[in-house]
Amino acid sequence: MQLTLERPDYDFFLRGADGTSALVNERKLERSFVISPNTLVEDWPVDDVTTLAPDDLQPLFDLQPELVLLGSGGAQAFPPPATMAACLSRGIGLETMTNAAAARTFNVLASEGRRVAAGFVLRA
Repeated sequence: MQLTLERPDYDFFLRGADGTSALVNERKLERSFVISPNTLVEDWPVDDVTTLAPDDLQPLFDLQPELVLLGSGGAQAFPPPATMAACLSRGIGLETMTNAAAARTFNVLASEGRRVAAGFVLRA
């Protein structure tokens, strides 16, 4: 059987993520970041999902997603209600999960051509 590596038809994909780092394409990131299939915003100034303010979501909103994924780190945590409401009031879905689960979900949604944006919280 011959195996062929197929590259996705979008610019950025996640090879994996945990609570301290993520591998985007071939690049290891160790600071929080925002990603969409065609955009990577490094050094997102967020270090805790539980204190995430609505204004912290602006880099994600700028990408005009239909769905926002929040990778909360190595363990699942949730943003404050006002932050969740900021998405819902714009008609944008919001899902929060561990970074590993968010990376898998991002790749599936991106491969389906969905307008997804994800914010990943990484801690040293």
